[in-house]
Amino acid sequence: MSRSAFAARFKKLVGESPLQYITRWRMNLAVTWLRDEAVRVGELADRLGYQSAAAFSRAFKRFIGVSPGAARRNGKEVGDLTSEVR
Repeated sequence: MSRSAFAARFKKLVGESPLQYITRWRMNLAVTWLRDEAVRVGELADRLGYQSAAAFSRAFKRFIGVSPGAARRNGKEVGDLTSEVR
């Protein structure tokens, strides 16, 4: 199966592209880990497959709307964002 055929079938079945799905999944994990664990941003980036902490931080802020540090400080309020995440 070609990549384009896979992407089209995935979107039809799941309702979002494979990239959108994996990004949402990663960010939900990140929010959970920021809220529940004392984990550094660099470690989160490694766990989630980002090449650097900076790349992860940019993606997190673009997707969640606040930086990972702000998410950690805001705690439970950020946990509520995962249901509203794009």
